[in-house]
Amino acid sequence: MITRSVTIEDIDHLYLMWNGHINASALYRRALREEMDVRDVDPDELRDLLERAREQGYTLDEIAEDTNRFDDLQSLVEEQQNQPTAGDATDE
Repeated sequence: MITRSVTIEDIDHLYLMWNGHINASALYRRALREEMDVRDVDPDELRDLLERAREQGYTLDEIAEDTNRFDDLQSLVEEQQNQPTAGDATDE
């Protein structure tokens, strides 16, 4: 898991202090899922593509550097998947 810093207003901080039972991390993730929904990104598909890219040897930093949206990640994974491996090359 990667931790990011998030700036919150004093009223947010106070409210969270009053309600220590609230999981701020879950609220943040819920807000991100809502943003994904607005942009028509299925979190399960995104998770699958990210896992496939990592299985292909990409690091999270490389993926972020080479892509900036869902379609880019999908293309990256499919291009790598369609690349012939050394064992697949045939001699002519």
